[in-house]
Amino acid sequence: MKAIIEVSPKGSMFTRLLKSARNLDAGKTVAGDYHLAFESSKLLLAELTTARIALLEELRNAGPHSIYGLAKLIGRNYSNVHSDVAKLIEHGLVARTDDGKKVYVPFDSVEIHFTLSAVSH
Repeated sequence: MKAIIEVSPKGSMFTRLLKSARNLDAGKTVAGDYHLAFESSKLLLAELTTARIALLEELRNAGPHSIYGLAKLIGRNYSNVHSDVAKLIEHGLVARTDDGKKVYVPFDSVEIHFTLSAVSH
């Protein structure tokens, strides 16, 4: 399963979910990918900062770690890593192990998609 992060206009996720429900009713297979949408590229980049993306990438590659161990691995301050992990958990991109002692990325891959379009004046 992969996580797909994208910029989507307001309401488009509802449209995608409705289409998936119709496909299920029709007996079609629906991929189990996780979708996370932001209304603008500005909001996406505010929530998924370069530090958070780097943390997500390192955690994906390294496997489950305690927050302390992760902070040590990437050479960042514990409290900053803790708050970044909390934000990534909030967005569903990081999860805790069953015992709650470690965090990990529950996806085989994470993709970020967005298109910059020209604004007409």
